[in-house]
Amino acid sequence: MKKRKLGKSNLEVSALGLGCMGMSFGLGPAMDKKDGISLIRAAVERGVTFFDTAEVYGPFTNEELVGEALGPLREQVVIATKFGFEPDPNDSSKWTVLNSRPDHIKEVAEASLKRLKTGVIDLFYQHRVDPNVPIEDVAGAVKDLIEQGKVKHFGLSEPGVQTIRRAHRVQPVTAIQSEYSLWWRRPEEEVLPALEELGIGFVPFSPLGKGFLTGKIDENTKFDSTDFRNVVPRFTQEARKANQALVDLLSKVAERKKATPAQLASLGCLPRSRGLFRSQGRRSFIAWKRTLERLLSNSHPTISVTSIAPLQRSRWKGRGIRRDWSN
Repeated sequence: MKKRKLGKSNLEVSALGLGCMGMSFGLGPAMDKKDGISLIRAAVERGVTFFDTAEVYGPFTNEELVGEALGPLREQVVIATKFGFEPDPNDSSKWTVLNSRPDHIKEVAEASLKRLKTGVIDLFYQHRVDPNVPIEDVAGAVKDLIEQGKVKHFGLSEPGVQTIRRAHRVQPVTAIQSEYSLWWRRPEEEVLPALEELGIGFVPFSPLGKGFLTGKIDENTKFDSTDFRNVVPRFTQEARKANQALVDLLSKVAERKKATPAQLASLGCLPRSRGLFRSQGRRSFIAWKRTLERLLSNSHPTISVTSIAPLQRSRWKGRGIRRDWSN
C-alpha cells in the first residue's frame, strides 16, 4: 500500500483509508462486533493505516468498535474522529443539533479518547461548520488540545473556502474532508484550488457515490429502514434510473480493463487525496478525467462527468447543515 502525507503536514497515511461509519450506523443494521473487528484488522494486514470514525456514528458505538479493533495495533495506524454534534433536546435519539462551542469540543475529545482506547487523536475534524460559533474559536479550542498533547492534527469536514482560511490562520489545518466522486465534483470549483495554495490535504469521502458507482445498486434496490440513503435525493428511484447509464458505462470500461466499476470510479479521487497536487499526480488526474469524459460523451451525450442531474442536491441542505460552501 502506498503512503501519502496530507498537505504540508507530517501526517502520513495509506493511499486508501477505511471509513468505519457503515459498520455501526447509517447503512442498515450494525455489523456483528466480532465481524467488524475482523474487518478492521484485515484492512491493517492489507496495508491500510488510515481509519475514520466519529462520536455521532452510533452514536458512540463506532468509536468503541474502532478503539477495540485497533487498540493492539495503535502504533501502526492513524485514527481520525470528529466533533460538532449533540442530541436534539426534543428527541435524544437524533443527533442533528450542531455544537462546536470550545467547552463542548474539549468534552468530546476526552470522551472520544476513552472510547478509542488511546492517549491521542491523530486527526480531529469539525464534523460540520457551526454557524453559531466563530471558526476562530473552534480552531483555538483544537489548538489548546494539540498543545496539551491530546490531539495531533486539526481537520474540517465540508467547510467553505473562507472558513478554511480563517481557521488556518489560528491553527494550521492538516486536512479537509469533503464528498467527492464522479457525481459530486463541487470541491473542484473553489475548495481544491484553495487547498493547493495553502498546502492542506484533501480527503475525499464517498468516492464510490455511497455505493451507487459500484454497480451493485439499481432503481429496484430496496434499502433497510435504517439506511440513510432512503432520505438522500440522489437515491430516489427516479434518480437512480436516470443515472444508471453512467454505471453501465463504467462497468463496460472496467470489464475491458479487467477491473471493477468501483476501482475505475475511485481513480478519480486518489490523486487528489495527496494533499499538495504534485505535477505528476495532477497530470494523471486530468488525463483520466478527459478520457472518461470522452468515453461518456461518445456513448451517452446527455451525461457529463461534472454535472449529472438530478444528483447535485445534498441531503443536508434541507436540514440547514451543509450550508457553508459559500462561506
